[in-house]
Amino acid sequence: MNLANLGLAGITVAQNRLQTAGHNINNAATDGYNRQSVLVATAGASPTAGGYIGRGVQAVTVQRAYDSFLSRQLVAAQSAGAASLSYGTEIKQINNLLADRSVGIAPALQKFFDGMQAVASAPADSAARQELLGRAAGLVSQLNDTSRFLDEQRGNINTQLSTVVTQINSYAERIRDLNQQITSARAGTTGHEPNDLLDQRDQLVSELNQLVDVRTVEQDGVFNLTVGSGQVLLGGDTVYPLSAQPSAADPARTVIAYSVQGPGGSLIHAEMDEDRIRGGKLGGLLDYRREALDTVQNQLGRLAVGLATAINTAHATGVDLAGEPGEDFFSLAPAKVIPQQGNAGTATLTATIDDANALTAQDYVVARTATGYTVTRIPGGTPTELTGNSGVIDGVAFDFSGGPAAVGDSWVVQPVREAAAGIGLAISDPAAIAAAAPGTGTANGDVALEMAQLQTTKVLGNGSMSLNESFSQIVNKVGVLTQQNATEANAQSALIKQNYEAQQAVSGVNLNEEYINLQRFQEQFQASARLIDVSGALFDTLLGLRG
Repeated sequence: MNLANLGLAGITVAQNRLQTAGHNINNAATDGYNRQSVLVATAGASPTAGGYIGRGVQAVTVQRAYDSFLSRQLVAAQSAGAASLSYGTEIKQINNLLADRSVGIAPALQKFFDGMQAVASAPADSAARQELLGRAAGLVSQLNDTSRFLDEQRGNINTQLSTVVTQINSYAERIRDLNQQITSARAGTTGHEPNDLLDQRDQLVSELNQLVDVRTVEQDGVFNLTVGSGQVLLGGDTVYPLSAQPSAADPARTVIAYSVQGPGGSLIHAEMDEDRIRGGKLGGLLDYRREALDTVQNQLGRLAVGLATAINTAHATGVDLAGEPGEDFFSLAPAKVIPQQGNAGTATLTATIDDANALTAQDYVVARTATGYTVTRIPGGTPTELTGNSGVIDGVAFDFSGGPAAVGDSWVVQPVREAAAGIGLAISDPAAIAAAAPGTGTANGDVALEMAQLQTTKVLGNGSMSLNESFSQIVNKVGVLTQQNATEANAQSALIKQNYEAQQAVSGVNLNEEYINLQRFQEQFQASARLIDVSGALFDTLLGLRG
């Protein structure tokens, strides 16, 4: 090999290096880009009588600075961080609503009992009675509005779940397309890695994990994706899309379903276990709905039931200004019973509040088995057998009527979910307030005093909580969840930063380093060009000898 060929080989490698350095500089701020470098090796040597004479340099391949372990750590931290962020966005709204002690349920509850105390002190005072009804209406309005806000948030979560699922499916399709491009690129370059396509695929996987935690399994250079407890999202060239659909147990609740291959190539959608869906925005929304929204709305409903039941019971023992027995002071919506879609039997389940003091603020699944009916608290309860077709569990009376139920039929029972939304003021006439004990006259306020004392009487939680303590428990739970989320979010933010710095130390572009490389590779180019120049001069010298 002559000097000209040596110079040409050096120029080619220098050009490759200069182009790669320029590519790095241009993509220094590109998300997911991993720094690239040209891997070079000696072109070998030719044997001569005087020894082996080198043939110069050659480019072997272009490789990216990629560490799979650091990348997985970063993706996992980002997925958990996205879950904390979506959870925190929702929980803060409830916390802001309930934590304000100047407006809302807490002051309305206090004003109601203050008004009841005023009637107890002056039972015949029409102004005090009218003021009590106004305050009772204000308390009812606050309970209704708060429950309505929670329902609106529930609807918003349903919408967000549908949007996120659409985005997840889109990412799966884009990753599938990149799988195909990468496979084609490798086949067309005799095995060289298409680094930019690999970066794009890794970035899509990272962004997908910020929507939901996915497991990535690489097989023959192709990414396969699973979610939840191993449900396939992308297998080979086939995407098995997720879907957001109404729950078979509660049509008002949007759930996530995965796809499985059905007869004739059709896709069948099966509901996923929400406990297994972790990470990303999707996991955060589901965790929030399960841990916070359902619990808070049920506890608020239990408060409404406890208030109405205790006041109505006491009110029924008194007489109004006309000497008539007290009627219900508050009205309540019935417990909600939702039959499972596809129940084969004709049985009808009715649920009623039997003892407000025994309520747990949980929902229930009632199922027909081969031996009878079971009632299971959700979440996390164990089945309890009903005796015959009826029974009372946790203060809720379950009763079946109508035709027989088929084995496998089930019902979701929400005893207090809609109680705060459905509570109302049952009386409108101030004179109908039954403040007096029977036979004592209109100047007596014994029953009104008894109702005023219900503010601190242990009427909930099997005698462990007053109405005030019940609401404080709700506020405290939301506050604790909000603080836990803030702490977790801060920890995840620090972890993301730490993992990002570690990943960038290996894979990131250092502009100062690239500027130095440009100078080095320019000098290599110039030196190689000088070889060609020298080769030409020598050739001219040889030609001159013939003259």
